Amino acid sequence: MSRLKGKSALVLGAASVGNMGQVIAERFAQEGARVTVAGRNIQNLETLADAIGGSAVHCDITSKADIKAAVAHTVAFSGAVDIAVNCTGWGLLTPFEETSEEDLVAMMNLQFKGPYQFMQSLVGSMSGSASIIQISSATATILVGNHHAYIGTKAGIDHVIRGVADEFGARGIRANSISPGFTKSPMTEDYFAVPGLAEAFVKEYPMGRLNTSQDIAAAAVFLGS
Repeated sequence: MSRLKGKSALVLGAASVGNMGQVIAERFAQEGARVTVAGRNIQNLETLADAIGGSAVHCDITSKADIKAAVAHTVAFSGAVDIAVNCTGWGLLTPFEETSEEDLVAMMNLQFKGPYQFMQSLVGSMSGSASIIQISSATATILVGNHHAYIGTKAGIDHVIRGVADEFGARGIRANSISPGFTKSPMTEDYFAVPGLAEAFVKEYPMGRLNTSQDIAAAAVFLGS
């Protein structure tokens, strides 16, 4: 397993134990990449970095200064940023009319402004064959009730990804979104407690099972390789 041998990767949103970002970081390391993990819980990040032979850095995606520092840390650790993955997200479920201004601003900062500024900071640090990967959501193109703030910000940043791919492709920078369907992870574990919910999704999935974080990590390896 060496599809990413010699590459440097930054995985943002890998601070929660067992979350999708951590699974992606572990798979990248298994594939030979030098991995920097970033997020808001430095203790969890350092534990993960020690386990995969990587590096850890604190980064709040809503802070442009933190983003720039994380990119600089990655370059200092491994000489470049060949692959950058943003896995941050907040699965806010609130009725449309009850979504507060505070929650709406927080969602926009986390899922639109932050990823936008993450990509702004990356394109100047990448050259040659490089890959930006945004973990989006199938809900960016389908409707789920009480999820409008989440859906709108994910869909908006997907369109920004398209623009970045168009503008910077000639420089060798690829930009893509991965849009998982219902996937068991720490962010969604409460939903699995709802009777019948998982079964309702499974019967609509061609493979007869739900996504796993390992599926998403495999897609990220493909895009980054």
